[in-house]
Amino acid sequence: MEKVKVGIVGSRFAAQLHAESYKRCPAAIVHSVSAIDNLDEFGESYGIANRYGDYHDMFEKEDLDLASVCVPNYLHREVVIAAASAGIGAIICEKPLATSIEDGLEMVRTCREGQVKLMYAEDWIFAPALVRAKQICQEGGIGDILYVKAKETHNGSHSAFAQKKEYCGGGSMIHVGIHPVGFLPWLVEAKIAQVMGMVTGGSELNLLHKDYTGEDWAAALVLLDDGTRGFVEGNYIACGGMDDKIEIYGAEGNIHIDLTQGSPLKVYSRSGYGYAIEKADFTHGWTSPAVDEFMSLGYVNEIAHFVDCVRNDTEPQRGTTGEDGLHALAVTLAIYESAENDCLIQIHDDLGRT
Repeated sequence: MEKVKVGIVGSRFAAQLHAESYKRCPAAIVHSVSAIDNLDEFGESYGIANRYGDYHDMFEKEDLDLASVCVPNYLHREVVIAAASAGIGAIICEKPLATSIEDGLEMVRTCREGQVKLMYAEDWIFAPALVRAKQICQEGGIGDILYVKAKETHNGSHSAFAQKKEYCGGGSMIHVGIHPVGFLPWLVEAKIAQVMGMVTGGSELNLLHKDYTGEDWAAALVLLDDGTRGFVEGNYIACGGMDDKIEIYGAEGNIHIDLTQGSPLKVYSRSGYGYAIEKADFTHGWTSPAVDEFMSLGYVNEIAHFVDCVRNDTEPQRGTTGEDGLHALAVTLAIYESAENDCLIQIHDDLGRT
């Protein structure tokens, strides 16, 4: 196969992450884009000549090898199914896979029946620091893993769709906490079996963001089916830029990873400068600007892996299949159920599997 021909659906934040990563992937070319707004600006920024206001038209008229689905959460189902029905052989769906189990199941089954590769974009799995941490664990460097604590937090989403439960499917847990939820099974190579969750109630019940209808703070204790314990958190109350931290505790050691604020750069600026890290409010005084977020957060390696799967007709690695995305969604929704009913929830992991 020559270069993998890609079509992106969407033109905002997630689409930019994909487009920037495709720029670094010599084996792929972004051939077309579809979006209902920001279309020409996005197309000009990335040199994409073929632009469509309706993704159905793009799927019908362009001979695409791969579709990147980068639209708000509630639209994932309809775009993925439209791409599969149009005969596109591989699809990357941003997190979360869907906003309901029913939608996620339909997506997985439709792609399976059509022999379409449905790939789930969990970038943490490709972050170099986390890949190295797993290698150390697999070498026996910290003994058997006993407990993992992981979080993604910042001061609130820029997207109006992420701020509304009807579009997002929840709040901070499904939007950012789903990263540690997807990361844990990949790290320990086991499924999450039980959860006990606690969340703020949305709107006036939130700690800070009263205008968000989904929760602005969420956390859960989890038990994996190999006996490993975990703690996952996602919140919108953390000022100072996106704060992703992971702690892995083993029988003979531990690993601590600062994924977003562990830059080797230290800058003091009186006047400020352009950009430090995602969600940072300003760049005055002392800051630790990111060196290359697209690489350090895993986006570049993630896109390269998915393109390689298309070129070589191989399956995506553990943690990045449609079924893995469905498991992460099931866990996240179980956390909400646990919080609502104040009880331990058992995860049934036969979803989407034959």
